[in-house]
Amino acid sequence: MERTPKLSNVEQSASDSESVGSKATLGNSTEKHAHSSSSESGAISSLTSKPEAETGGSNSNLDGPPPDGGWTAWSQCIALHAVGCNSWGMANSFGTFQTYYMTLLPDRTASDISFIGTLPIFLMFFCASITGRLTDAGYFRTVFVIGSIFQILGSVSISFCSTYWQLMLAQGLSVGIANGFLFCPSLTITSTYFIKKRSIAVGIGACGSVTGGIVFPLMARQLLPKIGFPWTMRAIALVQLFLLLVANVLSKPRVKPRKGGPLIDIKAFKEMEYTFYALGAFLIFWGVYFGFFYLASFARNALQSPFQFEDSLNLLLITNGVGFLGRIIPNYLADRTGAVTMLIPVSSATAILVFCWMSVKSSSGLYTWSVFYGFFAGGIQSLFPAALSLLSDDMSKIGVRTGMVFTVVSFAVLTGSPIAGSIIDKSGNYKGAQGFAGASLALGSAFLLASKIVRMRKTGRGWLGKV
Repeated sequence: MERTPKLSNVEQSASDSESVGSKATLGNSTEKHAHSSSSESGAISSLTSKPEAETGGSNSNLDGPPPDGGWTAWSQCIALHAVGCNSWGMANSFGTFQTYYMTLLPDRTASDISFIGTLPIFLMFFCASITGRLTDAGYFRTVFVIGSIFQILGSVSISFCSTYWQLMLAQGLSVGIANGFLFCPSLTITSTYFIKKRSIAVGIGACGSVTGGIVFPLMARQLLPKIGFPWTMRAIALVQLFLLLVANVLSKPRVKPRKGGPLIDIKAFKEMEYTFYALGAFLIFWGVYFGFFYLASFARNALQSPFQFEDSLNLLLITNGVGFLGRIIPNYLADRTGAVTMLIPVSSATAILVFCWMSVKSSSGLYTWSVFYGFFAGGIQSLFPAALSLLSDDMSKIGVRTGMVFTVVSFAVLTGSPIAGSIIDKSGNYKGAQGFAGASLALGSAFLLASKIVRMRKTGRGWLGKV
């Protein structure tokens, strides 16, 4: 196959350290040895020039390098923002439902009710292996429409629920399937439009969780006392319908379909930086949602001067509102320092904050804690997918490789908050659960550090870099 002059230059710069025996090793050699100004061209070349075995022919499955800008590219961020509002926004707002459901279902424990909130997040991650691969294969539009239908049906169905199992089916199963069919495909599409600005692009999209995390609790706070829970949920469903219409109109796949290939890319786990990242992500998400789920409950039950229901929801509004900065500032810096490089201190700081939560006893202290937790926990949620996408050098496999880690993480989000709730139920206080969440975040940060070290040794780059 004839190479372009640009590609030849990159190949020549790599030959000083390692011989390039075939086109199949070109992207890897470029990643290991190109640096300074040639590192950017090497990264783009490895993403736009794939061996025939991967693309199924002589033509690349990409229409040139990622544009890194322009209306079409940035409109994908708007679509991802709308999807994040419906999926992550509702997940971050579950503290509102947790507090309400504990009153609605007094015969159920805090752990039982937590499963209503963790099941949608579990399915959002678990379905990603399937929906990510389907997106790679060219079925994005079908997957996205199915997810949109499940989202609206689930949200409307919640308004008719009065028992635990009805809520599990509507909010847990239906909304969960919707999340799985919407978020990973939208993230995959957005990632293919960016390379130099990918972290900030994903961060802008991830701010949808901030929008949803503010809008939905605010709607609940204002509407629940006036029109009741059923009509409040129908109003929320109407907002979700509008956002999904926007996302469906704007979303536009850039990568040509990769029809061949397995559902799971097992070889990815032979790359230790990928495996360590998956383990780190599991542990981090095992602990990070404890704060979102139990902050309002803690405010009502564990302080010297307990909050009223409406005031406890203000804490969620603050936490999610500050999360806007947490999703933008770290991701902006990540494009200059590396996404994993930035995620390590952000997750470590979140672990420290959860341990510090044990000593909070006053309302002023809890308000202060909520501000810092919202910033750093928000950073985790936006940096996690950005860093993961940058660990996938072959953009034609970005959907399946992202989906695999999402599936690993799904079991963490399913069990983390219920485990913490069980600890609370048995101990009668929050300290044990806070220790569990903090330890999970700390250990996860250690695995992220291991992933970064392996990547540095593999590429020969320093601490600051693309990943």
